[in-house]
Amino acid sequence: MNTVVTFGEIMLRLAPPGFERFLQTPQFVATFGGGEANVAVALASFGLSATYLTVLPHKNPIADAAVGELRRLGVDVSQIVRGAGRLGVYYLEAGANQRPSRIVYDRENSAISLAKPGDIDWGTVFDGASWFHITGITPAISRSAAELALESVSKARAAGGTISCDLNYRKNLWKWGKAAAEVMPELVRLVDIVIANEEDVQQTLGIDAEVDVHAGSLDLSQYERLSKKVLAGFENLKMVAITLRESRSASANGWSACLNDRERFLVSRRYEITHIVDRVGGGDSFAAGLIYGLQMLPTGQEALEFAVAASCLKHSIPGDFSRVSVDEVNALLKEGGSGRVQR
Repeated sequence: MNTVVTFGEIMLRLAPPGFERFLQTPQFVATFGGGEANVAVALASFGLSATYLTVLPHKNPIADAAVGELRRLGVDVSQIVRGAGRLGVYYLEAGANQRPSRIVYDRENSAISLAKPGDIDWGTVFDGASWFHITGITPAISRSAAELALESVSKARAAGGTISCDLNYRKNLWKWGKAAAEVMPELVRLVDIVIANEEDVQQTLGIDAEVDVHAGSLDLSQYERLSKKVLAGFENLKMVAITLRESRSASANGWSACLNDRERFLVSRRYEITHIVDRVGGGDSFAAGLIYGLQMLPTGQEALEFAVAASCLKHSIPGDFSRVSVDEVNALLKEGGSGRVQR
């Protein structure tokens, strides 16, 4: 079976239980998360062969626990590199109703932020791989991580196969001296598929989105124009997928997506998610669903529908990692999400 390789940073995630504020009670729920690791876990849950590559600190029991958790969830961790530095941490305060979620990063001097080109032996990373996935988070961490991210994509391009990039703009990370729009276009010129939302496109590629996200309902013609702008600006791209989140509150979102493959502009069905449990990792689950669908399903429309349904289900699962199967995604697509007890 062909393998999907994902590359990025995994962190310790610390979150108050339920919907409590930071230190409302003196305890945190400790799990692991990070965009590219989330994609690898979701792909493994779909039955695909997934390899996760990162740089973790030497002789660190928390890093060892992260590796063990990924292995338990079916992800190949044999390519993980150890280096200097620490394990990054992020704190999540889950929002509810009109109170938004908050994230506080503590990842300075993490092992991957200190890593640089040449620290990873790419010779065996892409053996048997048909797909490489990266996000715009890694280049945001540090100058050397940005250089390493570009190296990874260059090596993947030379190895052949498909390359996808979720632009994933994080304004709180781009602090090392260059703006995202000064870095990301060079990387995107080496990939085949871009995944994004309207803010990602504007902030990382410098393309004016001209989308009104506060209009009450989404104007799909605006997103078709936006997707065409991205494809026109990057002739190497085969397609661009844009997630469509209608955020009425932290607890209630409309969720859908569109995809432009240069021949057609496709739009998915729309889900109304009214009691969000955890939206962190929803976009990563979409990316994983799209990667799965484009490889395993006969049409782009079916791939898009699978991705949106998979990410819709992720909103019901606590933690970064999606834990749904292909059968569960197909059941949502078939039965419409009534939520009836399965006996």
